[in-house]
Amino acid sequence: MPDPAASTRFGIGTFRTTVDSPEFAGLVVGERVLDLSARFPGAAVRDLLDEWDSVLPVLVELADSTGAWQPLAALDVRAPVAPRQVLQAGANYRTHVIDLAVQHSDIGAERTVEQVRAEAAAMMDRRAAEGTPYFFLGLPTVIGGPYDDVVLPDYSRQHDWELELAAVIGRRAFRIDRDEALDHVAGYTIVNDLTTRDLVFRRDMPEIGTDWFRAKNAPGFLPTGPFLVPSRFVGDPGDLRVTLTLNGDTMQDESTKDMIFDVAALVAAASHTVPLLPGDLVLTGSPAGNGIHHGRLLRDGDVMEGTITGGDSLSLGTQRVRAVAP
Repeated sequence: MPDPAASTRFGIGTFRTTVDSPEFAGLVVGERVLDLSARFPGAAVRDLLDEWDSVLPVLVELADSTGAWQPLAALDVRAPVAPRQVLQAGANYRTHVIDLAVQHSDIGAERTVEQVRAEAAAMMDRRAAEGTPYFFLGLPTVIGGPYDDVVLPDYSRQHDWELELAAVIGRRAFRIDRDEALDHVAGYTIVNDLTTRDLVFRRDMPEIGTDWFRAKNAPGFLPTGPFLVPSRFVGDPGDLRVTLTLNGDTMQDESTKDMIFDVAALVAAASHTVPLLPGDLVLTGSPAGNGIHHGRLLRDGDVMEGTITGGDSLSLGTQRVRAVAP
């Protein structure tokens, strides 16, 4: 593969010129978009990922080409890919899990915050050394656009944000080892894995545990994008910065170094149960700073802005989503 430093950095995404026009796959360089329909007729981004090994060199060439480039600002940006499967990793950031442990513990004279934090940290050390990632599934219908409004269902007032890094699969992976897992990742994108907090645990049957189906699968509860940035430009996915602001105030600001299981471990573990297919999303978990931690959950009119950045001015783009009442 060519040296990524010697090629123009780009992303790919899904666009339309108007709300009623058909969607098309586009190559993004800076503030310009090249419609890929001429080179790949009728192909959606998932079709490109189905043939990623042969498509990527073509995209590298097109990134430096002249052609019918369009201004990004003139286009409607959709979620970059329509996945067949969405695998969501839970409890995968140390600070986030420690905060949750404190929040759900009885703190008093006999059990201090410091003790709870130390117990949670020791538990995660054991889990990282001996355990496996914790996954649940999202439905493809949960995908939303990176600039869409998200409707807050009126059956709850406890909707929360969880900005995350998502790995996008570019080569079928089934029962692969960790050391080969990143070879199956085409690139990365941003997701906001929204959660309805009071539906996470079943009150009518506590013994059954968590109910992620109800807590996470409302329509549009996974704003995705704006772009898929190829792995070659991202470098180490374990050294990125995940930041979410709410109405301009920073709520999440954490490094992916805080992950308990890194991207390779997550992809490998998921592949040992199900075949991962091109276009599938493997979510890597939420860093600390959710609304439940801040005591401030989503309200009508709130605007969430999410970015994931890295060294050498790397950016996966900016996601901007407004929460609205039904």
